[in-house]
Amino acid sequence: MNIKYVILRFIKMDLLAPFVTSYGKVQKREMILVEVEDTDGVTGWGEVVAFSIPWYTEETIQTCFHVLDEFLIPSLLKGECKHPEDLTAVFSPVKRNRMAKAGLDTALWDLYATKREKPLASVLGGTRNKIEAGVVIGIDDIPKMLAKIEQYLKEGYKRFKVKIKPGYDYELIRQIRKEYPSLPLMADANSAYTLHDIERLKLLDEFELMMIEQPLDSDDIVDHAKLQREIMTPICLDESIVSYDDVRKAIELGSCQIVNVKVGRVGGLTEAKRIHDLCLDQRIDLWVGGMLESGVSRAHNIALASLPGFTIPGDISASSRYWEKDVIVPEVIVTDGYIQVPSKIGMGFEIDREFLKKVTYETKTYKAM
Repeated sequence: MNIKYVILRFIKMDLLAPFVTSYGKVQKREMILVEVEDTDGVTGWGEVVAFSIPWYTEETIQTCFHVLDEFLIPSLLKGECKHPEDLTAVFSPVKRNRMAKAGLDTALWDLYATKREKPLASVLGGTRNKIEAGVVIGIDDIPKMLAKIEQYLKEGYKRFKVKIKPGYDYELIRQIRKEYPSLPLMADANSAYTLHDIERLKLLDEFELMMIEQPLDSDDIVDHAKLQREIMTPICLDESIVSYDDVRKAIELGSCQIVNVKVGRVGGLTEAKRIHDLCLDQRIDLWVGGMLESGVSRAHNIALASLPGFTIPGDISASSRYWEKDVIVPEVIVTDGYIQVPSKIGMGFEIDREFLKKVTYETKTYKAM
């Protein structure tokens, strides 16, 4: 793969409804779509899924652009890349900045699969032709959250995640369990708690949740191990996991029983696949997390979730769950709780270039010398 062009498209899309977590509220989503083209004229697409504000990780859209513009894209255009995994060595001089790296990594995986005329899921090692879909419900009035659960149940979703925070946890889960005793339910804390909240978190054990996701600090694995010894509910790590080594250490410490893999957070599909292989070997359950992304990143998530180690339905919903219109065709749809894994080559979706023009507010093109 001799890359000739890299094109960055800065886009803004309005969510159908505000999405609220313990971090804050998101209404307008800003993203960077990455298109790479090789000397044969074949293209691949990736996405930078950082937020505009550094509340999830330290990266933002603007910091990602800086790192892509000044460091990553020039390094990529200097030479030949035979396989997407080669990017790990190419990008090694640049520390962290994993969401910026993931934008190029995912684009190259799409290009690699397309050039080999194979589906992306196939070249990653996927074994499923359909995946179970989960859904996320942001913080809202409890009756409204219950109404959303009822709506998504009718649409067939297989797993339900609700956002929680101190003071908006026990009563919320209690009322959900009262209405839906056997609902496949998990809670996502987005680092809203500390070890001082152990007794509060112990109260959630009675509800037999699938897991509680990232209850403590976003860079912690030590205190999570202490918490896991005190509560029965399985802990799932999200923000704390940004690399293969983080997972290895968390397993050794007993910090979690489940891992959420977000492609952008760990630096791309290459690292996500390494984490998958480790967890499969260590019998740690996995699922694919979401980042309120466009259909481009959603396509990569679908391909990743087709791997055998992803045993829990991920945060992969229908495009219509978030957007009035998505940038891909066809859009991602959920049928009876399942999403079909594309059998077409590459990521399996086309870019709706006319709509993409409407939501793009800036473009920058880079050409190999």
